[in-house]
Amino acid sequence: METITKYVETYTGIPESLQGQLFKSLLILIIVIILHQILKNLLYRTIQDSKTYYRVKKALGYGFLIIGFVLIARVWFKGISSITTFLGIFTAGLAIAMKDLIMNIAGWFYIIWKGSFGVGDRIEIDGTAGDVIGIQLFEFTMMEIGNWIPADQSTGRITYVPNYKVFKEPVFNYSRGIPFVWQEIPIYLTFESNWKKAKAILEDIAFKHGETIGSQVEESIAEMSRKFMIYNAKLEPKVYTSINQENGITLTIRYMCAYRNRRDSSEIIYEEILNKFEHHKDIELAYPTQRVYDRPREKEDKGYEN
Repeated sequence: METITKYVETYTGIPESLQGQLFKSLLILIIVIILHQILKNLLYRTIQDSKTYYRVKKALGYGFLIIGFVLIARVWFKGISSITTFLGIFTAGLAIAMKDLIMNIAGWFYIIWKGSFGVGDRIEIDGTAGDVIGIQLFEFTMMEIGNWIPADQSTGRITYVPNYKVFKEPVFNYSRGIPFVWQEIPIYLTFESNWKKAKAILEDIAFKHGETIGSQVEESIAEMSRKFMIYNAKLEPKVYTSINQENGITLTIRYMCAYRNRRDSSEIIYEEILNKFEHHKDIELAYPTQRVYDRPREKEDKGYEN
């Protein structure tokens, strides 16, 4: 055995006094990884619900990480005083050299403890919106929505956001509390159109599609008012009138819809508007037009006026 340790010291430069500790640390690391993989495979075959499996798998991974760290620390440091010294030096070094990583870990604890969002929630942070599909120790993962797509639908890209962002940027959560948002649809009419009739038609359409979620919104607000200072504002759909010098008369439908249903609801309303307006000849949709004026032809005979 001594011959082996001397051989290792000669060719690797690792002192004989440290080889035992390194061997024990490597052995602990291998055993922890193997046990973690075995339990993870067992959970995969046992737990059918994907969300439950994801949470248990993450908790198991963090648990084995802590266990491995403690066991390896016991190999290198013996006694309470040595462990205290080690932790002090280790923490000071991390604070200087690994500031971002520490902030990410603190952000992870904040996300888990505060519960501002979780897996499956739709959020927006630092100008990026998406559905949260994973929360890791150093970052959380989102399936991006919007961006170059003019709707709240997936772009197909996965976005990785460092956890420390939750301390520096506001987090907009679509899913928690009141899972409904205000949606506005502008309709442009010509100045010659019967805008009063058109507004009445739009109000009927807006109330038709808004009344189905009115009770749900009231229940959500009533529940949230127990935690936050939220009052029951006007939730009824409304049509606003304005004048646009370029496009004509603007009638804007404002209504509430489920945050995941913005594009579908607007499509239904647009189609119904087109079908309704088709039967009214005195209502015309406005669109960009140009007027062309012919210049008077220059008279060839300059003395014509005489």
